Order: sequence, then structure tokens, then C-alpha cells
Amino acid sequence: MMGERGVGQEALFYEFSLEQHVRADHLLRSIDRFVDLSGIRAHLRPFYSEIGRPSIDPELMIRMLLIGYSCGIRSERRLCGEVHLNLAYRWFCRLGLDGAVPDHSTFSKNRHGRFRESDLLRQLFETTVRRCMAEGLVGGEGFAADANLIKADANKQRSAAASEEIDWEAMAATRARSGSIWTRWTRLLGALPARSGRSSSRSRTPPHNGPVRSKGMPSSPTPPIT
Repeated sequence: MMGERGVGQEALFYEFSLEQHVRADHLLRSIDRFVDLSGIRAHLRPFYSEIGRPSIDPELMIRMLLIGYSCGIRSERRLCGEVHLNLAYRWFCRLGLDGAVPDHSTFSKNRHGRFRESDLLRQLFETTVRRCMAEGLVGGEGFAADANLIKADANKQRSAAASEEIDWEAMAATRARSGSIWTRWTRLLGALPARSGRSSSRSRTPPHNGPVRSKGMPSSPTPPIT
């Protein structure tokens, strides 16, 4: 006999547990066993004011960032949306079912503010490396770095050999005197008048080879040369 799902009045109370809905072999369960963020608040306490309304819990933001790094979520706006919907993400962040997810702009403000001033992310990285060394995952005898090729305003004529010492302060002072890329480029095109306000290259007066006349004066024919 074909069954039919009964759709009646919704229940007033539900018994629900996030712990039971996150499977035992989930990636975040494996990560959660080794995550210790108990010292974050003490480390960041000098960078918070003693008065005012309470801020977003820094441990919550770090846990959300760990989700983004582990699950390949590069956009902080999308990360907030995924944590809002995903039950496993809510369990890892200790949010429960009704916990509020912070706005994506909170990450930018703290990353360029308190996290940078307190060097928090470096401390977390070093703590993670020490934990991996204690578990035997990392030997701690060497390291490897990845890099990307980025176009730069570099002069090949000023390159130096690897064994030659470079006076970086003198080079920085030389670059400061030479001006920006736009200034050097305009010097190649010729001397230009000083820029004022929001003027652009389209507002510059082109060279004029004919007779000069005042604005509003009627034009007169050029007399023939005899």
C-alpha cells in the first residue's frame, strides 16, 4: 500500500540535538579534537575597550575562518551564509540552532585591526605547528614556501647578484624621489601643467599654431603673407 506523509499542524516543541546530526567521520569533528582556542581572549583583551557593548566573540570568528580554510570557502560573505545554513558548521562554531552569525564586514575590520595589531594569526599558526610537531606530523627541521609570479614595476638595469649586498633604504629613497609610475610616464610624454582637482588628460588644452584670440571675440581672417 502506498504511504502518504501526513501534513498536519506543526508541533509546538521539537527535540533536536546538533551533536546527533553531525556524523562521527565528519572532517570538522576530526579538526575539533585538536583545536584549542582557550588563550585567544586573554591575548586579545588589551586590544578591546573596557566600556561599551560586547563585541563578537573572537573565538567564533577564528572557528569560522578555520571552516573557510578547511572547506575551501574563500569568500567571507559566502562563509557567513554557509555557517548560517549548515548544521555541521553551526556545531563546530558552537552556535546552536538560533545563534546569530556575524556580518561579513566584521572579519575585515578585525583582520585589519585587532588581529593584525595583536599578531594573533601568527600566534595561531605557531601554535598549530607546535601541536603538529608534538603529534609527530611535522619534524620541524625545514620548511617550504609557495610563491606566485606578480608583475612589478622593476628596472632590470638596477638588478643585483644574489651575493651582492643591497642597500634597501637607499633604493627606497631613490624611488620616493623619482615619483609614482604616472609621474614618470607623463615625463616621457612631455612636460605637463600641474594637476588641480579632478582634472584629467582630456581637459588639457592642445597646442595651437594659429593666432591667439580671446574667448568671446569674433574670429578674423588671417591676412595673407606678402
